[in-house]
Amino acid sequence: VQLQASGGGLVQDGGSLRLSCTASGRIFSIYSMAWYRQAPGKQRELVASITKGGSTTYQNSAIGRFTISRDNAKNTVYLQMNSLKPEDTAVYYCNAGGVRDIDTSLYGYDYWGQGTLVTVSS
Repeated sequence: VQLQASGGGLVQDGGSLRLSCTASGRIFSIYSMAWYRQAPGKQRELVASITKGGSTTYQNSAIGRFTISRDNAKNTVYLQMNSLKPEDTAVYYCNAGGVRDIDTSLYGYDYWGQGTLVTVSS
């Protein structure tokens, strides 16, 4: 299973970005997909997650500004980020959990994408 993230870039304070992440491989289904971020000198933290059924969770700082969504048919998760702030600057990573293999029906956990850099200038 491979995850390919895209959509990062440089944006001004108050701007918007949309991140995308597509999982590829011998995938039957994916239970959860999520976005994490890691700012320089800080630990990686959960930003938002979404289950196959559409249940979502958000970090407090993301509530009201970020929206996570997914397209199950495309094994793709999105993160719409509005009202961006300089403190949102980080490398954003996508994560997939509960990935069911199409051939073996076995589940794999904790797959990570390569990260995409989001920089918010003040």
